[in-house]
Parts: sequence; C-alpha cells; structure tokens
Amino acid sequence: MTIRSRREVVTFKHPFLIRGIDRLLPAGDYEVITDEETIEGLSFEVFRRVATMIIVPVEGASGLAIEMISIGSVDLADAQRNDASASHD
Repeated sequence: MTIRSRREVVTFKHPFLIRGIDRLLPAGDYEVITDEETIEGLSFEVFRRVATMIIVPVEGASGLAIEMISIGSVDLADAQRNDASASHD
C-alpha cells in the first residue's frame, strides 16, 4: 500500500471557524496536508483520502508557534464556502 501526502495553501479572507477546532482562527494563509493511500487490486492507480490536517497558530502563543490539527475535508470545504460567501456581503 502506497501513501502520499499532498500540500496546499488555503487562504481565508475573514476570521473563521472550522469544526474540530474550538476557537476562531484569524484570516490568512493556512497549509493543509492531505494523506491518501492507494486502493489495491485495481488495474489503475486510485487513491482515497485517509487524513486531512491544517496547520494553525497556537492559541495564546507569541512568535511562530504552530500546531497541526486533524480536520474533516467536508468541514474544510464548508469553512471555505462560508468565507467566500462572507466576502460578498
């Protein structure tokens, strides 16, 4: 079984909430890491998502303290959709 990680930067234009994180996060750029594994037994390569993590600043810490928190991919998509609709208000 092969596991791969994909990294992307997601930008939020407004402070946001995401399920699984119990605080309001500031607007800004966030690195999101998605781990995927192969589905074996097929004649072509297919991956399924097994984990999604976001890197966020540590609450109350000064400087560059960060933490990686596991989140749901649907929760991330919901937060992005909410952020996009907020920009049209």
